Amino acid sequence: MPPQDPATGEPIVPMRLQRFLARAGVASRRGSEDLMTAGRVRVNGAVVTELGSKVDPASDIVEVDGRRVELGTKAVHIMLNKPAGYLTTMKDPKGRRCVAELVPCDRYPGLFPVGRLDMDTTGLLLFTTDGDLGQRLLHPSMHVDKRYVALVDGRVRDHELEPLRRGIELDDGPCQPARCRILSVREAREVAPHGIGDFETAVEVIIREGRKNQVKRMLSRIHHPVLALHRSDFGPLALTGVKRGHWRLLTEEETAALERASAERAGAPKPSRTPRRNRS
Repeated sequence: MPPQDPATGEPIVPMRLQRFLARAGVASRRGSEDLMTAGRVRVNGAVVTELGSKVDPASDIVEVDGRRVELGTKAVHIMLNKPAGYLTTMKDPKGRRCVAELVPCDRYPGLFPVGRLDMDTTGLLLFTTDGDLGQRLLHPSMHVDKRYVALVDGRVRDHELEPLRRGIELDDGPCQPARCRILSVREAREVAPHGIGDFETAVEVIIREGRKNQVKRMLSRIHHPVLALHRSDFGPLALTGVKRGHWRLLTEEETAALERASAERAGAPKPSRTPRRNRS
């Protein structure tokens, strides 16, 4: 009987190298191709850059940046508290600062951001080496809730948020209904650490879509331009235990919650086991 993939139980057969890397949790399929063309992948000691190359996972030795990769290798998930002034990209041809500078890419080859935050937006940015998970979380039919805290210009009355709750129309089409409310000074510390001005308002906006500048455009549409924007939650993840500009690995419980959320969006069976909460 041929050897089996420990993750799926399926027989292991020769496959394209980029597919092997993606299934091993190194990066997305596209990210794996980038690793190959950059000369960072070796098979049996030889650099392989040709995208059509195949490997036999049962006998070939695959390495990325000198680290051996095998099917069943545990994927890595990282939470970054993104500061302002960084592009959500792993490389910028213009030499601008990128979020890749803030996460341990050398330690975990193939890390990529799930979605993006604008350059001046702060807060929770998820990174993973699991291409399948990243695709599930970003697919239009499976988008998870994202909570933003916005400091906007002008005094906002609750009734002004009704168009956002109904689903406001933007230049690129109508938005799905958002959950919105006006926040207190204490709840708005991430965007207003020195308090809220007399002609400013802090607003919570929870959306499931991920269009470019969406929250900013939604609030501008009701005539309250955004002065500062922060993302505090992404699906079941809350930004805790990490300072601005720093990162941490997700806990087993957070990883399980993220996988459940993506499975529920996809209509797939939920994972059968949830790690116990560490009560120490």
